[in-house]
Amino acid sequence: MVGGAQRNMSPHTFTLPPSAIAFKTLTLILGGLITYLSYRAYRRTGSPALRALSIGFGLVTTGALLAGVTNILLHDISIGVSLAIESGLTTAGFAVIVYSLYTQD
Repeated sequence: MVGGAQRNMSPHTFTLPPSAIAFKTLTLILGGLITYLSYRAYRRTGSPALRALSIGFGLVTTGALLAGVTNILLHDISIGVSLAIESGLTTAGFAVIVYSLYTQD
């Protein structure tokens, strides 16, 4: 042990600090709220841009959710796989959000 930390930890025994869990929870709450409000605005106006915006934020929020779920519930999946899932959905979500900003109604 060096400085109180174990060196030979399995990649499957990673524990998130409470602050990271709190920030992930806030990300899910705020992302879900943005997704809901943008979808509600789409339903009210019928704007394709708002539909794309709600899909984009939904993808970003889903990425954060799936990363947390795979990390907590599926212990045989490494943190790298969880990070790849989150990064892929975040990238796709941001691409859809960019598209929504350039869409003509």
